[in-house]
Amino acid sequence: MPASDRPVLILGGTAEAVKLASALVAMGYRTISSLAGRTSNPGKIEGEVRIGGFGGADGLADYLRRENIALLVDATHPFATQISDNALAAADATGIPFVRLERPDWQRKPGDSWTSVTSIEDAVSAIPSKARILLALGRQHIAPFSRRHDVHFVVRMIDPPEAPLDLFDFELELSRPGKKDDEAAFLTRKRLTHIVCRNSGGGASYAKIAAARELGLPVIMIERPYRPASHTLPDTPGVLQFVEETLR
Repeated sequence: MPASDRPVLILGGTAEAVKLASALVAMGYRTISSLAGRTSNPGKIEGEVRIGGFGGADGLADYLRRENIALLVDATHPFATQISDNALAAADATGIPFVRLERPDWQRKPGDSWTSVTSIEDAVSAIPSKARILLALGRQHIAPFSRRHDVHFVVRMIDPPEAPLDLFDFELELSRPGKKDDEAAFLTRKRLTHIVCRNSGGGASYAKIAAARELGLPVIMIERPYRPASHTLPDTPGVLQFVEETLR
């Protein structure tokens, strides 16, 4: 059992964060999972849940002190660089133990046809004219593609956008990613020629990459921004061990 009733704060929004919260609660830890609130139905999360931002690094540091947080886990999306920077800064400011849970990125396999780019803007430029694109990005990343009037986009989202999408030629698909065969059927039915996505890693959305490989479709892959490797672990068991050793 934990030596303290002080909570572990998980900055969540990923499948790994949900799994971690469940494991910590089962081990007897009090957990608080913090979500940005972009998904209207995030699913069941064990322990306490808070929704909304903190107000930058200073606001997060204030929250850590006010709630007497014992340990901070950053389990946000690999591309959520701002909250990750804030988390590290807040942990440094408060002296609270900190670890980042970041799943490994996808690696190119034989048969993959990837064009690797370093930004969304580069992805916009890399799309060939007359392409039919699966745009597998969050709604906050769609706007830069509005300048491509020579491309048909299929935009897949879990929740409907709060405002109309500013794209010239597109259709909206409200669904979650499926298994590989489902993704292959979807890509074929929509007559898609390319996928644009970020190298998020993990298994939840990898099926489209496997389906593209099977169908011979090119993928424009937005690679992850550079992140320092310190304080970072690749999986839930490693973080659980860190928590146990730190709070024992």
